Amino acid sequence: MIQIPTISTPRLTLRPLEARDFASFSDFFASDRSKFVGGPATAEQSWRMLAGELGHWQLRGYGRWAVEETATGKLAGVIGPWNPHGWPEPELGWDLMNGFEGQGYATEAALAAREYAYDTLGWTTAISLVAPENNGSRSVAKRMGATYEGLFDHERHGTLEIWRHPAPNDLTAGGMEAYA
Repeated sequence: MIQIPTISTPRLTLRPLEARDFASFSDFFASDRSKFVGGPATAEQSWRMLAGELGHWQLRGYGRWAVEETATGKLAGVIGPWNPHGWPEPELGWDLMNGFEGQGYATEAALAAREYAYDTLGWTTAISLVAPENNGSRSVAKRMGATYEGLFDHERHGTLEIWRHPAPNDLTAGGMEAYA
């Protein structure tokens, strides 16, 4: 059984997903806001997606964390390194639960996740896949210093934009993390 690490940022705790997260997770996937990441979905489908998030850790040795708003203990999102079958290469992905958008949480947690992917997992590059209509996710990618690279056609999600993150060496040479 893999041990999922916990990471803290100034406002957030990145921790393993748990059964207590299901209500927020299911509410998000029942909403129209989930349309860019496989929703809307029923509660049964959401349960399977939650289990898939946890299973990714076991199969790949890494995955996305539950992002908890430290001050309230509420589930704010699911963010982290992700590479399910059918993806073109390892990705940093982020989903914010309903009511947590527009506060900088996706960027804050994704920067911590990228640092983990580069420093702990040894990744030398990462992408983020963004639905062309998803302006919020595109803005997060840009804030993280990612640049548009092209398109990828996914069998279920359709055409997605590929956003390439700066390499670890670019970040240590005064890149995004230097002032994030």
